[in-house]
Amino acid sequence: MIRKIFLLALFFTSVSCFAQNSIDARVQNLGKAKIYLLSIYGERTRLVDSTLSDSLGRLHFNLPPGIPAGLYRLGWTKTGFVNLILNRENVNFETYTSAPEDSLKIISSEENMILQSFAAMTRTNQSKLELLMPVVDFYPVKDELYKKVAAEFETIQMVQLAFLDSMFQKHPGFYAMRMEKALQTPFLSARLSTDSRMEYLKQHYWDKVDFRDTALLRSNVFADKIISYLAIYQNSHLNQKQLETEFIKAVTIALGAASVSPDTYKFMLDYLVGGFDKYHFDDVITYIADNFQDPFSCEDAARKSALQKKLDNFKKLSVGKIAPGIEVPDMKGINVNLLSLKNDYTLLVFWSSQCPHCTDMMPKLKAWYDKQKTKKMEVMAVSLDTSKNDWTSFIKKEKLNWINVSELKGYLGKAEDEYNVYATPTTYLLDRDKKIIAKPITWRELEQALNQNIN
Repeated sequence: MIRKIFLLALFFTSVSCFAQNSIDARVQNLGKAKIYLLSIYGERTRLVDSTLSDSLGRLHFNLPPGIPAGLYRLGWTKTGFVNLILNRENVNFETYTSAPEDSLKIISSEENMILQSFAAMTRTNQSKLELLMPVVDFYPVKDELYKKVAAEFETIQMVQLAFLDSMFQKHPGFYAMRMEKALQTPFLSARLSTDSRMEYLKQHYWDKVDFRDTALLRSNVFADKIISYLAIYQNSHLNQKQLETEFIKAVTIALGAASVSPDTYKFMLDYLVGGFDKYHFDDVITYIADNFQDPFSCEDAARKSALQKKLDNFKKLSVGKIAPGIEVPDMKGINVNLLSLKNDYTLLVFWSSQCPHCTDMMPKLKAWYDKQKTKKMEVMAVSLDTSKNDWTSFIKKEKLNWINVSELKGYLGKAEDEYNVYATPTTYLLDRDKKIIAKPITWRELEQALNQNIN
């Protein structure tokens, strides 16, 4: 008898260990197609699995054992996808190829039903608050209409926050509830002026965020939260320098709040660096590089993290610093040393024949270069091409008669690594001593920098 009980217990334990959760769905109007299951980490996705739908757009996934709780993407094209929570439950849904997120119908999965209902509630309430806000801001305070609108403005927020708190108490382990709690915004009193409201948001935006809940890194929560926070600091009346000053304030508060969790702090630091670098907010990048570092960075240079290397490079690449020396082979394979160039100015250009912005800029730059009465400025054009034929063909076609060099390694070359090149074209204007005097982005900015400094 004891042996039978033992075997029965072993049987049920085995079933439990090998039980798999699944996704079943139908995508109307899809037909036969390859479907991809991707994990989400901020704005990055990684392939987990794939399957084929049948002629009716029906599909099935058996989820890999031990798949961590998080937000996942199930997609069939670049723009055709739905985001779903996977957290130890079967998921069944229907949707359409046109507007798949809007037409999403969850058939089974309590987590995703909660997530979808909260998203709908938030959209509705946000629309209501945006309609009420002008009255709250500009209507006479003593008027009865103002009192009613102000009360409604606060009630909408209080009801949503109370509902969120009650649902969190009811389902504390639900991934959906942890996401929604992190995404909630602070309660805003109707009595606050417009400026006071914005200042309150800036100071209290992160109050309810549990940065130690690192499982939320497996979603877009922190990425969305950062973007929304930076939007508070945006102002169309500010020029770029003024806007960068505001973003520096935002970075200080956001990273200060996240510092309680090394993993979340590193994610936010990396995300902010990448975003500001993409849009060439150099003052913000320099500030971050000077004041923050990868919490997991090792003092041993050989083992230093990629993020910390990037931050260290940014310190070396700000305006006023001496440009790093690089040696890159020319079309004949002879190394050219940047620091050996003796002209009054050097324009260092990272470009590629496969980059439309580059191929548009290079002929304009050549026209300016050829107009020099005396060659005060030399151009050292570092190509990120991987095909020598593509590189040299474009040079010959456009008659680019300056210094052309390339390691033919794309973004993996030593020079590209030294200069933190993540997009093309990237340009540095250097003086005779190789001090960085400008880092223009567009051709208009480059032309302006050339005319101001050289002519």
